[in-house]
Amino acid sequence: MFTNKTILISGGTGSFGNHFVKKLVQNYKPKKIIIYSRDEYKQFKMQQKFPSKNYPFFRFFLGDVRDLERLKIAMNGVDLVIHAAALKQVPAAEYNPIEFVKTNIHGAENIIQAAIHQKVKKIIALSTDKAANPINLYGATKLASDKIFIAANNIIGSQKTIFSVVRYGNVVGSRGSVVPFFNKLIESKEDHLPITHKDMTRFWITLDQAVDFVISSFKRMIGGEIFVPKIPSVKITDLAKAMAPRSKTKIIGIRPGEKIHELMCPNEYHHLTLEFKDHYTIIPSPDYNYEKKNFLMNDLNEKGKKVSSNFEYNSGTNENFLSLKQIKKINDELE
Repeated sequence: MFTNKTILISGGTGSFGNHFVKKLVQNYKPKKIIIYSRDEYKQFKMQQKFPSKNYPFFRFFLGDVRDLERLKIAMNGVDLVIHAAALKQVPAAEYNPIEFVKTNIHGAENIIQAAIHQKVKKIIALSTDKAANPINLYGATKLASDKIFIAANNIIGSQKTIFSVVRYGNVVGSRGSVVPFFNKLIESKEDHLPITHKDMTRFWITLDQAVDFVISSFKRMIGGEIFVPKIPSVKITDLAKAMAPRSKTKIIGIRPGEKIHELMCPNEYHHLTLEFKDHYTIIPSPDYNYEKKNFLMNDLNEKGKKVSSNFEYNSGTNENFLSLKQIKKINDELE
């Protein structure tokens, strides 16, 4: 799938991009890896990890997803695209909404236009559980982005370009994760850990699991799907206990745009949701371009089934919750 292919990662200097390319060079022999991002310092740091002497197939493109012409240049000769670039901080989105629209929505449109222009074969956009029935602006922009990517399959005509989306929850230890925040408070010997609500839950996925799921999604995608991994949930109070069993917690109130529980597959989409062994797939609607596609059997020969009419994939009602011991084990592996 990735051997002898040219792969572009937008926002490639982030947590996901760094781990993704590490796995690529360990397990495949890509022809070229293009890191497309706007932060020159992060690119410089990444170049130290992947020096040209040992990784001559790496290319570092400075550019913004808001810049369509630059994206067209960067995607020249590209086979596969992972769109990871986004503005992500929920409170910042409430204060700076137009900036999030420019990057997360207009940027998504630019990725699509550039990919079609350069005849890229497969494109996966990374999404978030906050895009399912969003109550904050960040989630709303990612929902719009998801729909733009899925609808892109309707405008390709006879071209062999296909688009899909991968949606998952909180990535443990990544930028914006609560784990580094708690660690900082613990290291500075604060007398408590702040909890926004005593019932707060979140979907939980490691960076390694997220990367593996994206890689497998490239292999299984037909075009038009939203792939959702089956992952556990955590209670934030349990997370605090696992990380600092002797520390007190303090309820500080829900932040702007924050949910108590997160969704990945809303009940309103039950008629479009298929269950597979290790993931769910939300199939596209309307299906203008999908008459000949059988989403119940994907390109990895995995067979799915329709979910029940009362199905909803919710972090608060998830069948799989991590124990204190499991949470501690995952956190220890991050160090």
